[in-house]
Amino acid sequence: MTCSLCSISIESTLERLEGINRVNVSYSTEKAKLQYDSSKIELDNIKREIELLGFSVRKNEEDSDNGIDPSLIQENKLRNTFIISAVLSSPLILAMILGGLGFCHDYIDPNSTTKIGAFIAYLRWRALILHDWRLQFALATPVQFIIGFRFYKNSFYALRAKVATMDLLVVVGSTTAYFYSLYIVFFQRPSFLYGMRNIYFESSTVIITLVLLGKYLESIAKGKTSKAIKILMGLKVKKARVLRNTVEVDIPIEKLLVGDIVIVRPGEKIPVDGIIIEGTSMVDESMLTGESIPVKKNEKDFVTGASLNKNGTFKFQATKVGDETVLSNIIRMVEEAQESKAPIQKIADKICGYFVPFIFLVAFSTFLVWYFIIYQSQLLDFALINAVSVMVVSCPCALGLATPTAIIVGMGKGAQNGILIKNGEDLEKICKINTIVFDKTGTITIGKPVVTDVIILDKSYGYDKEKIIHIAAVAEKRSEHPIGAAIYENGKEIIDQQEESAVVKSFEAIPGKGIQAVINNKIVLIGTKKLMQENKIDLKNAETTLNSFQEEGKIAVLMAIDNNLISVLALSDKIKDKSKDVVSSLKKMGIEVYILTGDNEKTAFSVANKVGIENVMAEVQPGNKAEVIQKLMDKGNIVAMVGDGINDAPALATANIGFAIGTGTDVAIETGDVILLRDDLSALPLSIKLSKKTMCKIKQNLLWAFIYNLIGIPIAAMGYLNPVLAAGAMGLSSISVLINSLNLKRLKL
Repeated sequence: MTCSLCSISIESTLERLEGINRVNVSYSTEKAKLQYDSSKIELDNIKREIELLGFSVRKNEEDSDNGIDPSLIQENKLRNTFIISAVLSSPLILAMILGGLGFCHDYIDPNSTTKIGAFIAYLRWRALILHDWRLQFALATPVQFIIGFRFYKNSFYALRAKVATMDLLVVVGSTTAYFYSLYIVFFQRPSFLYGMRNIYFESSTVIITLVLLGKYLESIAKGKTSKAIKILMGLKVKKARVLRNTVEVDIPIEKLLVGDIVIVRPGEKIPVDGIIIEGTSMVDESMLTGESIPVKKNEKDFVTGASLNKNGTFKFQATKVGDETVLSNIIRMVEEAQESKAPIQKIADKICGYFVPFIFLVAFSTFLVWYFIIYQSQLLDFALINAVSVMVVSCPCALGLATPTAIIVGMGKGAQNGILIKNGEDLEKICKINTIVFDKTGTITIGKPVVTDVIILDKSYGYDKEKIIHIAAVAEKRSEHPIGAAIYENGKEIIDQQEESAVVKSFEAIPGKGIQAVINNKIVLIGTKKLMQENKIDLKNAETTLNSFQEEGKIAVLMAIDNNLISVLALSDKIKDKSKDVVSSLKKMGIEVYILTGDNEKTAFSVANKVGIENVMAEVQPGNKAEVIQKLMDKGNIVAMVGDGINDAPALATANIGFAIGTGTDVAIETGDVILLRDDLSALPLSIKLSKKTMCKIKQNLLWAFIYNLIGIPIAAMGYLNPVLAAGAMGLSSISVLINSLNLKRLKL
C-alpha cells in the first residue's frame, strides 16, 4: 500500500461484500484483519477482491520468503527504484538549477580569457546541452512510464474501486507536466523564460523521484516502529534440551511436547513455559516484565519461556508449548493491538477519504484563476505548473500515518515494560481515567497469607521463637489448608537446617478448627479458640494478644503443647512492596483511588490505611462488584478496575478500562483490557504515563499534518512553490510524522 487511502479503499470494498462482518486494514503494518461468515463467502473470494484492487495478498503465517523478511525485500526494491530514478532525473535537475542561476542568458561572454570567464562559459555550454529537449525527453520518458508505472497501476485500481488516492495526485501532476512539455516541443517553439526552457520534464521526473524517496524513507521508519515485535520474536529459543528415556537430547523447539522434562543450565534461556520439578535458580524475566531484578525460582514455581536462567541448573516440566506460551500470547496481543484503530484515527481516516477530491477542486480552481484572471489566457505554463504544485504538495499520507505509527511505537514500548494494551481504543481511554478501583487479595496484597508475628505467651515451658516455628511447621507439613501451608512455609528453612528432624507419629486435620499432631510424643494443637476450648485449654493469657491482632486485621492462630497454651501466631495477606508507592503516584496524578473487597471491614480498612487509600468498599459479594463499578461510572467517572481473580472478571469487563494482573487467572487476563505482566502494581502508573505521551504524539502528528497542508496548499496555489519543491515538502511531511512517533522509544518509564 502506498498511502492510508489504500487501506480505506480495501476496507470500503470488502465491507460491501455479503458475509463480511468486520474489516480492519492497517496501512502502517500492511495487514488486514477480517471477521466473516464462511457459509456466505470464502477466504479465496476475499483475496480475489483485494487482488482486483491491485494488491497482492500474503497469508499471515507466511512470515518470510526463503528466510528473508518480505518487508525488507520491498524496502530494497524501493531503494533500487529510487536510485535509478534519481540517476535519470539528476541531469534535468542540474539543468533547472543552472538555468535558474542565469547560465542560459546571452549576456555571459563566451570569449572571456579569464579562468572564471572560461568556467562560466563551460557551465553555459553544459546548461544549453542539458536544456536540449531531446535529451530531456529521453531521460524523462522511462521515469514517467516505467518507474512511474506503479502509480498509474495503483491509480487505475483505486478509481475502479471508486476511491481517489495519493497515487492519483502524483499521476495527474506528473503526467500534466510531462504532456504539456511534449505539447510545447511538438506544437510550439521552446523558449527561455527566466533563464530556463519553458518545458517541464524535470517537474514530472522529480515528482516521481522524490515521492519514491519519501516512500523509501517511510518504509525504513515504519520498519523501526514495529521493532518491538521483532525484538519479541527474537526472544524465542530455537532448541531445547530434554530428557528422553533418561538421555539428554537437544531438539528443535517445534518438537517439544507438553509434559517433556526440560533441562536448563546457567546462562541459558528457558525455552517454553513450565513448572520446576528439580533445582533452584535466579531467573531474569526483564525481557517480559521489564523488571530488571532476577526472581528466585524454587520447586513447583512457574517459569516463563524466553526468560534467562542466571545461576543454577534446574529441570522443569513443560506445560505450554508453541503458540500457547506466554511469549507467543504476548506477541499475538501486541500485533493485534498495533493493528487496531483508536477512535481519533477513524476521524483522520474519514478526513482522508474526502481529501483527494477536495485537492483536485483546489488545483482546478488554481488553474482557472491563474490562467483566466491573472494571466488573462496568456500564460498557460504557469497556470498549469501552479495547479500541479497544489496536487503534489497535498499529502494525506502524513494524516494517515499520524495515529497508527504513534500507536505502534507506544504499544511496543509498553510491551517492553510489561504492559500489554489490547487495542488502540483502550490506549486512548487510559489517559482519561480519573477513578481507579483495586481488588484487595492478589492485587494490593500478594494473595496468600504469610506468618507475620510469633508471640510466646509463657516462656516457662522452655520454648523459644525458633523452636515454636519449627514445631508448628512440622505439625502443619501435611495440612492442605492455606493457613497451614503458610505456617509450614514460614518454618521450612528451619526444618531444612535441623540435623535431626522431628518425628510425627500422627496427624489429624479438624475441619474449620485446625490440626492435632503428635510430635516427639508431645500432643500439638494449632487452630482456633474453639479448638482450644474444646480441649479445655485456658485462654486468659491470650485474650489481649488476640484482640490486638484482630484490630490490625490479622488472622490469629493459637498453639498448645500437651494442653498448655504456648504461643499465638499471627498471619496476614502481606501487602506487595510497591502498592503504597503506586497509590501515592496515582493520587499525585489527580486520580481517586478505591479498594473493593469481599473481606470484612476491619481487614479492608487495615490494608487500605497501610497503602494510603481512603475510599473502602468492603464485604462486597463477587457478583455485586460489577454493580459497584457501574454506580461509579453512572456518576460520570472514567473508571478503571484492577484485579486478578475469577471473581474480578465481571467488574473488569464492566469498567471503562480493566487492568488484569498477569500472574492472575486466565479468565481475568482474557477479560481485562490491559495486562500488567509484573507481579506488582508498578506498571499501572507507567501505563497511564505511556497513554498520555502516546496521545500527545498523536495530537502533535495530526496538528503537523493539518498545519503542513494549511500552509503548503495556499503557498502552492499562490505560485510560490514549484512542483520540485512541492514533491520534496510532501515527502518531508510523512517522514517528520514518523520521526516524531519514533521519539516515543526514548520515553523513560
